[in-house]
Amino acid sequence: MVDRPPTSPLDALLALVPLESLPRTGWVLRGVAAPETIAGHILNTCYVVLALGPRVEPAIDVERAVVLATLHDAPEALTGDLPRMVKSMLPDGAKAQAEEHAARALLDPLPPSVLERWREYRDACTREARFVRVCDRLQMGVRAVAYRRLGLRGLDDFEVALRELDCGEFAPARALREEILAALRA
Repeated sequence: MVDRPPTSPLDALLALVPLESLPRTGWVLRGVAAPETIAGHILNTCYVVLALGPRVEPAIDVERAVVLATLHDAPEALTGDLPRMVKSMLPDGAKAQAEEHAARALLDPLPPSVLERWREYRDACTREARFVRVCDRLQMGVRAVAYRRLGLRGLDDFEVALRELDCGEFAPARALREEILAALRA
């Protein structure tokens, strides 16, 4: 936890360290004994971007997409990973406001482009940002397959979320979603 707002690059980097140990709440709520961390999720989202990005037509800037994926959950170093049920109980705009505040607190000491890229992801204002949003959800599916293969059950809501995921803009994402869904049904 950050006792005071970061004021230097070192402070900002230290403030992001909790991402390495904070668990993804959705997996905790489903009884996963050693769930992936937020940092693990971020890294694996980057891998999904790298696996699918070069196959997207028309081409996207894959390196920019990796930067967006690297930053997409940075505010969770301060907010933690809020489960869906908590998000649904918050007043309209409260989560977005908290994330903006956390992003500014964490990323302001870094070059201005860092916060700009986080906002680009948040606002989904580019194809790269929309692609990373899809990859973020697909990574959850990849993780669900991994947990299913370890014998975990009770992950049906993750399958439902994947079925509802709109991959229409990105054919490689549609193909991976179908592969994940088939693996979850197996």
